This record gives sequence, structure tokens and C-alpha cells, in this order.
Amino acid sequence: MTGLLATARLVDEAAGLEATFVPGAGMLCSSLRHHGEELLAQNAGVEAYAGLGKTMGIPLLYPWANRLADFSYEVAGRTVAVPHDPARIALDENGLPIHGVIGGRMAWELTREPGPDSQSLAAQLSWSESVPELFEVFPFRHDVQYEARLADAHLAITLTVHACGEDVVPLAFGFHPYLSLPGVSREYWLVELPEMRHLTLDAHQIPAGDGQAQAAETFELDEREFDDGFDSVLEPTHFSAAIPGRRAEFHFLEGYPCAQVYAPASGQFICFEPMTAPTNSLRSGAGLRLLAPGERYMGSFSVRVAD
Repeated sequence: MTGLLATARLVDEAAGLEATFVPGAGMLCSSLRHHGEELLAQNAGVEAYAGLGKTMGIPLLYPWANRLADFSYEVAGRTVAVPHDPARIALDENGLPIHGVIGGRMAWELTREPGPDSQSLAAQLSWSESVPELFEVFPFRHDVQYEARLADAHLAITLTVHACGEDVVPLAFGFHPYLSLPGVSREYWLVELPEMRHLTLDAHQIPAGDGQAQAAETFELDEREFDDGFDSVLEPTHFSAAIPGRRAEFHFLEGYPCAQVYAPASGQFICFEPMTAPTNSLRSGAGLRLLAPGERYMGSFSVRVAD
């Protein structure tokens, strides 16, 4: 596995930022360093993510974010059986399929490689019958473009889906950034959440029933825990976490009306996850957008880091 995990690096020298990406592991952003200090939780590491789907860094969750309530879904006139294949599909603690295809099964082609001091890169993934292990999971022909830019103290990541064939393409993807602020225990992180709607979840973390409007709030994380789903996220908006001398803001710029906030007490991280649709939308249809043949859809978010 190690030989397949070559990296690409972006640098913003003026801001003291450096980002690392792994095209062979689903375009994972494996590292974001600020003045040499790591801001992304490494968890079990890149190889465990690529091979087992154990998330870390900033992984792309594709073709669906979060979990499905079962191993099948029906959408756009097709009934799809999600394979019980641990080499392709990771399971959550309840045995449900989570986060789409495991990153190491999605090998992206770099279409713009960064130079030694480059600030941008681009990559492409073709999703069709020519890659049956992907197409079986999500049988909708399309192309995906990934672009990352690191400049002006911002890491911006843009994903564009192009329904390039004759298929309607469901949009249920997202990202899972593991923000970690080094040197200060999570209890003292100052967190900001925007105004949005808090979704009611069942015991398996699947949306159930109507949600409730939640006002914007600022608080110390203290002993609070999160594994919460939200929709009605206005764009543009931002989430943030700060400690003395460092602040990280996640800006949802375009295409992400939903979010998940994840901060277990056992982890020294907090996740502000941009999502195109609520959890389980491939099965429920709730908030699921269908991309018509020929259309494109862009999702864009950024991370701004300041002293």
C-alpha cells in the first residue's frame, strides 16, 4: 500500500501553511501544518484510511457522506444493492455502510501537479462501467474534478460533479475535516456554530422526523460532545474553533446546505463536515438533489487559519 500513496504538497509561505494530499487515497488531504504544527488529527494514519476507511485528515466522503440505514437504496429509477465488501465499504459501530467507497479504492489522476512551491493542484476521477468496483456501488456515469488552492491563509477545496453521460446523478457527498488545535486541551477551545436546523436522529444516527431551528452560538467546548446532523445551513457561512494565538475557520462557500458536527469526548479534534445532503438521503430522498445529464454541480469550502 505504501508505494501507492505518493503525495502532493501545496505551500503558502507568507501564512506559514503547508497542505499535503494523497491522490491514491481518494484525494485525502492528509496534513495541514501551520508554522510547522499539525492542525489535522492523524488518527490511525493514511494507510488505515486508504485500506480500511478509518478516517483522518480531510477525507472526501464519496459517493455518500455519513451512513446509510441499510445496504440498498432506490433512486433515479434504479435499485442498488451496496456490496458487503470490507475492501470497498466501511461499516459503523452498528454495522451500517458509512462514508461511501473506501478512499484507497478511488485512485485519482492529477491533471495539474504542484511544483516545489506551488499553491494549487487539480485531479479527476471518471466514474463509469470501466471501473466496475465503483460502478457497482453507485451506478451513475459522471466525472468528478477536485481542485485545491492554498493562498492568502486559506486552503480552498472545490469538487465539481459533471453528469457527462445519460444518467441522472444523485448528489450526496461531503467532506470530514478533523480539526485539531495543538497545545491546548479540547475543553478550552472556543467554538462558533452558525444558525442552522438541528436534525432529530434515531439511535443509529439516521435522521428521523422534523428538525428544530438552532440559533448561532459561541461556547467553550468543555465536556460537550457532538455527533449531530444539521440542514438549512446558509451559504456562505462559517464554523470556527480558536485558542489563544490561533483560530481556524471553516467557510461553507457553495453547494453545502447540510453539515455534521462531530466531537467525541475521547478525541482531541472537532469536525465541521460540509455535506450536499442529509445523512441517508440516498435512501430517504430527503434533501437529495439529482443532477440532470449535462449539468455540473460545484461544492466549495475553505479553511482559514490565523495567528
